[in-house]
Amino acid sequence: MYSLDVNFLKDRPEYQKKPERKRGIALNLPTGNLTPLYLGVALGVGLPVLLGVAWWLLQGKIVELEGTLAQLEQENKRLDTEIGNLNKIKAETIAIKGETQALVTVFDQIRPWSAMLQDLRDRIPAAVQIKSIKQIPPIAPQPGQPANNPAGGLEINGLARSFNDVNDFLLSLKQSQFLKPTESRILTATLVDAPLTPGVGQLTKGVIIKPPQVVEYTIQSSMSDVPASELIRELEKKGTVGLVTRIRSMQQTGVIPK
Repeated sequence: MYSLDVNFLKDRPEYQKKPERKRGIALNLPTGNLTPLYLGVALGVGLPVLLGVAWWLLQGKIVELEGTLAQLEQENKRLDTEIGNLNKIKAETIAIKGETQALVTVFDQIRPWSAMLQDLRDRIPAAVQIKSIKQIPPIAPQPGQPANNPAGGLEINGLARSFNDVNDFLLSLKQSQFLKPTESRILTATLVDAPLTPGVGQLTKGVIIKPPQVVEYTIQSSMSDVPASELIRELEKKGTVGLVTRIRSMQQTGVIPK
């Protein structure tokens, strides 16, 4: 007969053999779509690299800009020096122009006495004599008042046969381009005895011959402030060749406008 030897103790849990654990760490890798994982790894590695490259490029750009800034500062200093020199030259040019213009203004106000006397000879009536001609200096202007005529004026003293002759002489002077017609006037006109000539006024057989009376006058006028460059034709008529030549020379150089 056969006998069954069944050991039911082996089926109990405490008698079950436990599986041996492998040494090391067990990795529980995810399964399924790994794209997000790869993206995270790429970002984690690539972002610092990109930041490093950007920082390196930024540092290079900063160095380049600093070099450009230094060059611009040097160029700015050079330009400031040139601007200073130009301003200095400009100031000197303005000063020279001012001095030249002042000199031209004075030169353009010249009234040659030769031309003035010739003009008086051409205008004096036959019955009028001139004893003296005196130049009147310009009067200094009062504070706040415009400048007076820098050319001054003339005072003419003489004798005339009658008051009408004095008036004729005055009207003739008002037509002169060297004088101001509005400022030409008779200051005095008085009847006086004519100057004695040798032999007149002496006793002749007990009779005293009295000289005729004449008019002693004083005429005053201001010189015209019209520039000499505008009186070239009149100056040429009076024979003032030297002044006319100088004025035309300055007109050619542009110092005096034509």
